[in-house]
Amino acid sequence: MRARSADERHRTSTALELFFDLCFVVAVSQAAAAFEHEVAAGRVGHGLAGYAAVFFSVWWAWMNFTWFASAYDTDDVPYRLLTLIQIAGALTLAAGAPRALEHADFTVITLGYVIMRLAMVGQWLRAAHSDPERRRCCLRYVAGILVAQVGWVVRLGFDEQAGWWSFGVLVVVELAVPPWAERAVHTIWHPSHIAERFGLFTLIVLGETVTAATAAVQTALAADASYGRIIPLAVGGILTVFAMWWLYFNDETSRQLDSLAASLRWGYGHYAVFTSAVAVGAGLAVNVAQTGHHTHIGATTAAAVYTVPVAVYATVLRLLRRNPDPSRALDALWVVAVLGILAATFASDPVLVTGLVTAALVTAMLVVLARPRK
Repeated sequence: MRARSADERHRTSTALELFFDLCFVVAVSQAAAAFEHEVAAGRVGHGLAGYAAVFFSVWWAWMNFTWFASAYDTDDVPYRLLTLIQIAGALTLAAGAPRALEHADFTVITLGYVIMRLAMVGQWLRAAHSDPERRRCCLRYVAGILVAQVGWVVRLGFDEQAGWWSFGVLVVVELAVPPWAERAVHTIWHPSHIAERFGLFTLIVLGETVTAATAAVQTALAADASYGRIIPLAVGGILTVFAMWWLYFNDETSRQLDSLAASLRWGYGHYAVFTSAVAVGAGLAVNVAQTGHHTHIGATTAAAVYTVPVAVYATVLRLLRRNPDPSRALDALWVVAVLGILAATFASDPVLVTGLVTAALVTAMLVVLARPRK
């Protein structure tokens, strides 16, 4: 398991990586559906906390596999088997997502997560054996992951209040492992490969938004909801998703992944990108249900469940994609657009207004970028 070259030409996602992503769709879908159910039932705070916790396990396991694969993907039999074990853990995690959000029971989800992470330990041990130059780094990953997994298992014995405190501590431990391990010696990653992998997962979470929105509209139509109430939601939702896609894929990412600090900032920042993108779909479904009075929350709360994730998505993308010579005009456009999205919370048709604002942001951004530089 030798380290792959960062300059390898035509490096793209493998069939195994795509299969890995496909199976993670199940976990993303289950987390989104459970979050939507909790919000519609009026348990917004409880649902948000559970959703953030469940999605952390999905995102962190996916990202660690992605970065490891960029460095050490040998596609041999042991590598494939360990990856399939990780997929089995992801499916286990998906099965436990609803119970984790609805009843704060993290037993099944912890089991799935630990399975994924222990398989990752096996991958790092192979790398440590085969790559003496980076052995110290690989073994640090092994030690850090194992310590964290012991903590996750022990946490199951705590009461709910202590469980949430320990969750925060363990998240910090998990996030600290890569910077600590890479201090010994850096692993190698392929910038174009990493950019493609994150782009593909972005497509997955945006696809989950489209799926959730479509299902919600179908349910509303089956319940004989008026077209006058459904059409603004559908148009606004479509415009928003289209704009979210355009904002993400507007420029090249790989050139920004030129250092460990930049790569960590990029990877960690995508937790907010991915969670907010999926939450947009859940928020749209809640707003569709609100038209038929099938929720236990007010109209303003339902609108905020949609507009706030869109605002978070746009804000984090701007922070992650700032160019070396950032345009003040673009900064101003983004600030105005985010404020407009948040203000849409109090509009009579918040989803439609949000869609129009995000579409206007894309249009204005293209106009500014098309201007010749002085």
